[in-house]
Amino acid sequence: MEYVQEFVQVDGARLGIQVYPEPEGVTGAPVVLVVPAMGVRARYYRPFAAALRAAGLAVVVADLRGTGESTPRPSRACRYGYAELAADIGAVRAALKARLDGRRTLLLGHSLGGQAAVLHLALHGEQEVDGLALVAVGIPYWRDFAGPRRYGVLPYTQGIAATTRLLGVWPGWGFGGRQAGGVIRDWARTARTGRFPHLDGVDAEAAVGRIRTPVLAVSVDGDQYTPHPTLDRLCAKLTAAPVVRERYPAPDGATLDHFTWVRAAEPMAARVADFAAGLPARSDR
Repeated sequence: MEYVQEFVQVDGARLGIQVYPEPEGVTGAPVVLVVPAMGVRARYYRPFAAALRAAGLAVVVADLRGTGESTPRPSRACRYGYAELAADIGAVRAALKARLDGRRTLLLGHSLGGQAAVLHLALHGEQEVDGLALVAVGIPYWRDFAGPRRYGVLPYTQGIAATTRLLGVWPGWGFGGRQAGGVIRDWARTARTGRFPHLDGVDAEAAVGRIRTPVLAVSVDGDQYTPHPTLDRLCAKLTAAPVVRERYPAPDGATLDHFTWVRAAEPMAARVADFAAGLPARSDR
């Protein structure tokens, strides 16, 4: 499916956003801003965008800073981390404001994009966001992984962090794509402690607990990176938000994982559309 490639300038970075055509036959459709997983290009979500459009939703997908069409390319000179990823969502929302005004608006985050979306709401306010959908997202705390695997998660994540500190950048060796040191630092901390770091002097854990935006939280059967308990941990932090917690089974016996759900996403898209339709007015929160 064709989309229009646009760009947003912010703090010396260029954020790439892909704006899909409005769904056919729908006026003023709810808008879903999709925030991708670590190292995953926005264009990977084309099948999901098509399914969301078919379900009656307008779709925008934003490349994370340093990935896909977004700059800067991660290097030793890049110092950005979770704080900047959260702020970038605000920059994209501001650039789209004329198109979003008066329309129901959802953030939909996958994996790292989900963490960034949560932190954006926590740190930058919830105005003009009606709902948050979290799909295959979680706090990758090592104790939440099952069986012997949990004892491999901690050295694996902290080994990536140590390598990143040594090199000044994560080269993307077998995991996550090329990443700035700050992103890996903050991600590794969540894996080690199960908690968000302080960001720009703000206690992100406490701020997340004040989010009131309705949340649809869906974990995917077969997800190797954010299994069900990791999303349970994240949902437990959303103490002030109404959270609908669900699991996404593989359709028709297919095998899904952290990434391949995007290729079999019609039921997920329909569920997101139902969630959007049932959201209360912002004034009721």
